[in-house]
Amino acid sequence: MRKIEHLGIAVKNLKQSNALFERLLGKASYKEEEVGSEGVLTSFFQVGETKIELLEASSENSPIAKFMERRGEGIHHIAFDVEDIRSEVERLKANGFEILNEIPKEGADHKLVVFLHPRSTNGVLVELCQDKD
Repeated sequence: MRKIEHLGIAVKNLKQSNALFERLLGKASYKEEEVGSEGVLTSFFQVGETKIELLEASSENSPIAKFMERRGEGIHHIAFDVEDIRSEVERLKANGFEILNEIPKEGADHKLVVFLHPRSTNGVLVELCQDKD
């Protein structure tokens, strides 16, 4: 793992949260995107080398909607930038981590993503991200 790529924050209302984070960070979101496969609307803020990703459920069956039902707004996941996502998945599996999706899928911001189950990471949902070529 090379760096923290982003922190994902679940929010009820993306528009209101964008305004709040614009005031907090002193800059506008650089990108909004819908990831239909995950049932989520996203917005990204650049903070140094790291990003903040705001996530609003676009479907009541999405993982973000389920998270919000249980926990409400707040940090949803931490994402790490990796050079080779497939070899990183194999390394982590060999070290006893539970992988939620062993086959990388398309995520927001031109990334391939894989998630690790919070059961195996002290209650934190971990996302691995690799730039799509």
